Amino acid sequence: MQPLWIRMSRPVMRRLTAGARAVCILSVAAVVAADHAAAQSGPDACQPDQVALRGPWGQTQFTVEIADSIEERAEGLMHRPHMARGAGMLFVYEAPQRASFWMKNTLIPLDMLFVDVTGTVRHIHHRAIPGDLTPIPGGDNVFAVLEINGGLAARYGISVGTELRHEVFSKTGAIWPC
Repeated sequence: MQPLWIRMSRPVMRRLTAGARAVCILSVAAVVAADHAAAQSGPDACQPDQVALRGPWGQTQFTVEIADSIEERAEGLMHRPHMARGAGMLFVYEAPQRASFWMKNTLIPLDMLFVDVTGTVRHIHHRAIPGDLTPIPGGDNVFAVLEINGGLAARYGISVGTELRHEVFSKTGAIWPC
């Protein structure tokens, strides 16, 4: 398809002042730039509030809050009476480490996906019990933990080996980079 400025009839372009022609050309350039930006932020681009998951079971995504400070990780999803089905929280550590969670002051059952630096799920704890103070170990070398509503991991077929895509993994050798 020809650009807009080529498709405009010559008589119309001749009647425009030099300033109006410049505005037309700049407008066309802005549209082209916007189209390019849209192509760059398409379905393959990472969004800070989205985590994509894929595996032999298929693909899904969650809108997430990021908990990447000590205070945010300590608060987590405490005191929340519900969470939307497509929502979750991504806990991110500064470096891989041994991770353990509990459900103190947490009101909803959660699935916890323990993830390494490549974005690969290494352990899943299904349906953590609200309010339970029993430690939930995630293992060694945990870089991130994705908490989603309890039962969704099984419902979607999410399993060990599932790959996550988010910009935090792109800095550490992601198996599914942005």
